[in-house]
Amino acid sequence: QVGDSDASVLLLGDSGTGKELVAKALHQWGTRKEGPFHSIHCAGLEEDVLEAELFGHEEGAHPGAGAKRDGLLFRANGGTLYLDEIGDLPPGTQLKLLRFLQERTFERLGSDEQLRSDARIVVATDRDLHEDVANGKFREDLYYRLNVITLRMPTLRQRREDLPALAMHFLQKYARKARKNIRGFNDRSLRVLLGYEWPGNVRQLEHCVERAVVLCHGHEIEPKHLPRDLMVQERPTSEMPQIPGTSMAELEKFAILKTLEHVRGSTSKAAEILGISPRKIQYRLAEYRESDPSG
Repeated sequence: QVGDSDASVLLLGDSGTGKELVAKALHQWGTRKEGPFHSIHCAGLEEDVLEAELFGHEEGAHPGAGAKRDGLLFRANGGTLYLDEIGDLPPGTQLKLLRFLQERTFERLGSDEQLRSDARIVVATDRDLHEDVANGKFREDLYYRLNVITLRMPTLRQRREDLPALAMHFLQKYARKARKNIRGFNDRSLRVLLGYEWPGNVRQLEHCVERAVVLCHGHEIEPKHLPRDLMVQERPTSEMPQIPGTSMAELEKFAILKTLEHVRGSTSKAAEILGISPRKIQYRLAEYRESDPSG
C-alpha cells in the first residue's frame, strides 16, 4: 500500500536495522519502480555541499563548486529520493526542503531559475524527531510534511525469530562470493547468535557472518569462527535443570529456550510444540532479557 503511494515516508529505527533496504523496497514495489532511486546521507556534510548535492548548483556557486550540475532532486524526477539522517539537516536546508514538498519547486545554488521535480521523498533517522521539534532543532511544519507515513524498524533483538533466516541469507551470499561450500551453522554457533543482543542490529550480524565465512574451511560455521565478544552472551540452555531443586519459572524458561534452539529461533514453531501462544514466548523472552541483560 505504501509503495504505490506518493506520500512522504518517515523511517524510524536504530542504526543498522535496514532503513535504506526498506526505502529501496518501497521504490521497487511501487508505481515508480521504472524511475531512478537516489540516496544521500545528510550527516557530516557542510550546508553548502549538502544543498549543492540536493538542489544542484551553478558554476562557482560555492567554494569548491565546479561546473554547473543537477542535484539529486532533479535527477530523481519520476522516482524516489532517500534522505538518511534527516535529523541532521541544517535549518536553512530544512526550509528549502519544506518549500519543495509544498510547491514541488526549487532552485539550483547560484540561480533564480525555478525547477520542478516529481521525486518522492523517503527519509530516515535514528533520532527522536518529536523531541527535536520540541527543542527547536527541527521545523515542526517540515516534520508533519515528512511524517505522512511512519514505519518503525524493530531492532534485531526484537525480531530474534528472524535471525536464523537472516544469518543463512548472509552465509549464502558470502559463501557464494568466496566460492566455498558452507552448508550452514552448527547448533552451538546458532545458539551463540541467538543469545547475543546485537547492538549493531542486522548490519552487525552481516559483518559477523562475513567474517565467519572467511575463517571457515569446513562445511559448517562453528563458534570459533565467530567474534569472541559474542561468546560471553551464549545462553546456557544445554544444562538440564535439577529436579527437585528447580522452580516452575526456571523449568518454563528452560523449555522455551531449548525449544527455540531446536526450531532455530522460530517463535511460531516453538509455540506450536509447547502448546502456548507466540505472544507468550515473545513476552517471556523480553522478561529474560530484562532480568539478565548479558543474555
